[in-house]
Amino acid sequence: MRTRIHEKFKDLFGEGGVQYASAGRVNLIGEHTDYNGGYVFPGAIDCGIIAEIKVNGTDRVRAFSLDYNEEVTFGLNEEDKPSQAWACYIFGVCRETMKRGGKVAGFDTVFAGDVPLGAGLSSSAALESTFAFAIEDINKNGIDRFELAKIGQMTEHHYCGVNCGIMDQFASCFGKQGSLIRLNCKTMEYKYFPFNPQGYKLVLIDSCVKHELASSAYNKRRQSCENAAAHIRKNHPEIEFLSDCNRLWLDEVRSEIPEEDFLRAEYVIGEVQRVLDVCDALERGDYETVGEMMYQTHFGLSKLYEVSCEELDFLNKLARKMDVTGSRVMGGGFGGCTINLVKDELYQSFIDAAREQFAARFGHDPKIYDVVISDGARRLK
Repeated sequence: MRTRIHEKFKDLFGEGGVQYASAGRVNLIGEHTDYNGGYVFPGAIDCGIIAEIKVNGTDRVRAFSLDYNEEVTFGLNEEDKPSQAWACYIFGVCRETMKRGGKVAGFDTVFAGDVPLGAGLSSSAALESTFAFAIEDINKNGIDRFELAKIGQMTEHHYCGVNCGIMDQFASCFGKQGSLIRLNCKTMEYKYFPFNPQGYKLVLIDSCVKHELASSAYNKRRQSCENAAAHIRKNHPEIEFLSDCNRLWLDEVRSEIPEEDFLRAEYVIGEVQRVLDVCDALERGDYETVGEMMYQTHFGLSKLYEVSCEELDFLNKLARKMDVTGSRVMGGGFGGCTINLVKDELYQSFIDAAREQFAARFGHDPKIYDVVISDGARRLK
């Protein structure tokens, strides 16, 4: 991919470009905890976005997407927003940098990616982080990595119409090879934990389905969590988010809230603790406990939070049946992937069975993506 990008850049803009990269991400555990002020536990992966960039001496950006085979030129003022969706990510990063007082010199760029689209691996955050890091490296504005992640997040909010949390951009900016990142979404404190599962593979199985009720169901679950937290707050005014609560406090208000709200809150409170348990297990090198926590998360997402679906439950049950160490739905739910921690000796038989049995049951093949935890935003040598 680097060679293809360089050859196209040379054809369009000549020599002298510098290549930058950033990564997609997985989240090992900690789902639907971000907007509840809890922990997430992502890592950057070994696929992402690569861009070659050169300052062009103008106040305009000339960008070529190798994947879309399309070129766009745009200015750096608010009214210059391009109509192409992919170009809005680059434009938004430029504008958000400028809003923070940063300089953005006009530049030429060619970029491409190898993040599987539609698998929930956050190709958009990889694109934002690549350009946020590159613009900072070129212009030396003194913007730190945390602010680069916020630039990506605000690009989504203000220029792409997605009111996302910070996790995806944070993982893309802060990713480190062989480590996962525990991020406290309330305080933004973070810590690296080693993830070198010798004798295991991390693999995604993509169901290739996305059920339509995802966005409305997401909003409804968020409201359930906020309602449970509000009732608990009457007895414990010090709490800010549901993640600040313990199970006993939730039991105190069970008769005051709908059963559905109770179940959603029960899942979140348990999930916050599971992230901490997984971190402790990784420090001991105990991947069996990590795997069991993944299964517990899937149960909670399926039965308490109710964001799984038939296809994902099928893959999870198959993993348990075949003695896979850990498996759960990854992401918002209602389709997408399961993330699986598989012993090397079981890997091929599990993948073969997943392909064969899923296709027999649902009429189409799943996609398989092996995952390696890698570095985030960086300048390439």
